[in-house]
Amino acid sequence: MCSGSVLCLALVLVLGLAGCTHAPVMPPPEVAAPPPPERYENPDQALLKAALQGRPLSPREALDLSDRLLTEGSSTSQDQETIARLELLLLGALKQEDRACRAGLLRNLGIVRFHQKQYKSARQALQAANESNPRDARTHYYLARLFARQEQIYLKQGLKKKAKQQAKLAEMELGLARKFDANNPLYRQSLKESVRLEPGN
Repeated sequence: MCSGSVLCLALVLVLGLAGCTHAPVMPPPEVAAPPPPERYENPDQALLKAALQGRPLSPREALDLSDRLLTEGSSTSQDQETIARLELLLLGALKQEDRACRAGLLRNLGIVRFHQKQYKSARQALQAANESNPRDARTHYYLARLFARQEQIYLKQGLKKKAKQQAKLAEMELGLARKFDANNPLYRQSLKESVRLEPGN
């Protein structure tokens, strides 16, 4: 019976192979996966990266670059790597003692620190910017946002009196921003709406 089983098995193999006219199909060799695509960088982000890797920028160039990257509605405020790079760039530019750019550099440093949720440091930078240029609407707008944010923090802590003081300061600063740049639609929206739309809320 054993030889019959072997014969049957041999017959099945011969008949099975008789229908095959092609060589056996081998699995394809393993190919390395392509590297992940590099993250898209806009030209300003590339310039920022280059500036921190040895291509120095003048204070004016640093101010212009940071102004572009910190434009309202840009995704920069949500990209903590870019925010950290901007902070380094601005701190370096402030060391160069360019009086003409100082207020703008301080303002942008305050905005960066606001987005980093370093509110005390943001307030110091924004107030220093305001002392250098008290007619800058954007500085007043960010001071207003900062005070509105502080109001929310105090309300969560149950400190209603302090929250009310922050709300008054926020409204005063927003009023100044509107006075110095009446045509900016951003300054016409309510602070509560601005705070609500911030990332992380």
